[in-house]
Amino acid sequence: MDFKKNYLLLLIIHVFIAGLIFVVPIFSRIYSLFILVGGIVYIVKKQNRQNEVLLVAAYISGAEVFLRTTDGVIVYEFCKYAVMIVIAFGMFFSGFSKNAIPYWIYLLLLIPSVVIATFVLNSSVEDRKIISFVISGPACLGFSALYAYQRKVSYDQMHNILLAVGLPIISLTTYLVLYNPSVRDVITGTDSNTATSGGFGPNQVSTALGLGIFVFVCRAILQSSSFKTVILNLAIAAIITFRGVVTFSRGGIYTAIVMISLLLFGLYVKFNANGKIKLSYFIVGLFTISSLIWVYSLSQTNGMIGNRYSNKDASGRLKESKFTGREELAASELNAFYSSPIFGVGVGKSMEIRKQETGIDAASHNEISRLLAEHGSLGILILLILFITPVILHFDNKENFFMYPILFFWLLTINHAAMRIAAPAFVYSLTLLKVYIKAPTIPHQV
Repeated sequence: MDFKKNYLLLLIIHVFIAGLIFVVPIFSRIYSLFILVGGIVYIVKKQNRQNEVLLVAAYISGAEVFLRTTDGVIVYEFCKYAVMIVIAFGMFFSGFSKNAIPYWIYLLLLIPSVVIATFVLNSSVEDRKIISFVISGPACLGFSALYAYQRKVSYDQMHNILLAVGLPIISLTTYLVLYNPSVRDVITGTDSNTATSGGFGPNQVSTALGLGIFVFVCRAILQSSSFKTVILNLAIAAIITFRGVVTFSRGGIYTAIVMISLLLFGLYVKFNANGKIKLSYFIVGLFTISSLIWVYSLSQTNGMIGNRYSNKDASGRLKESKFTGREELAASELNAFYSSPIFGVGVGKSMEIRKQETGIDAASHNEISRLLAEHGSLGILILLILFITPVILHFDNKENFFMYPILFFWLLTINHAAMRIAAPAFVYSLTLLKVYIKAPTIPHQV
């Protein structure tokens, strides 16, 4: 399907999917299976000649939060496994880079902690689930990275991959509106709000929506062939932004702001004089729209959202914790690292230690502190590989202005939502692509 010619149709289809699932919830299970099976058929039919696997994996990653919200996943980590399965099909048809040595090392560095976990955790089904829950995200990242490493894609292909991520986020946003049409009626405090998040985790919903904001702002700037399309993309971004703000989970919104800022900076540096003028007008418009969304959010939440972002409670009193208690989780993981600095305490063991020592029964929100706790010094090497490798590769692909926004999506997301969803794992791999961009411009019709 031609994404440009059928853009409006694709948007309508994804609004319709959300409506259908809202009315007939069981359809979500059918939809999830259709995505996987249909994606595999699509890859096999095309024999991955144009890296179709990246479109399918991107779509699965974008759909995960929507599927979890609507109880569409058969097993909780379905989408991470699905991404790895379709990536395997891509490797079968197109192979993978022999030069991806950093990511073979990365995968090998994950193994010692998994081995340790088999000894320190019980052999119960629940403990095996913990290992799967924790390691599936890093494994998904490694697998995706092996395929994407230095793989050549065109500028238009990159936009299509990002759109594949964004389309199911349209469905998620539509579902949130149907689930909770009146935000004002459910806001009673400043805590993250499951009612405005479709009944699912606000942190993960906010993460997905933040990614969606970036995708459609990006399309408004670079993929809008007419002023009407600019308005359409900005309207979509505005609706997603409002629904993201009123989840009362700040991580996804802050991440979107950083991603868009890095994108605008990268474009401004690369644009010619005429492009810089157009982009300046766009930035002013974006700032105006953002201000209006904020004012509207304040009115719809009776000012509570202002308290949330200024770290105050419902009564306007400053909260003691700026991180909603997550610093306690990170502190317990750093203590675990200090106790086992070489190989760590083992995958999933930090949760057990934290429960025993503090009584807190919760998974980590921070992948960095988790890596230190459960992988020890090997976790430091893992983080260095993951951050430094795309930066080094970027020196040979400086025209790729997508790299830094995507890299910081991964980095910021793992700081507030760990690797609980497939998006940071797969989207990270896009930093490794070799994207050919001759001279990015804002379309003349805009």
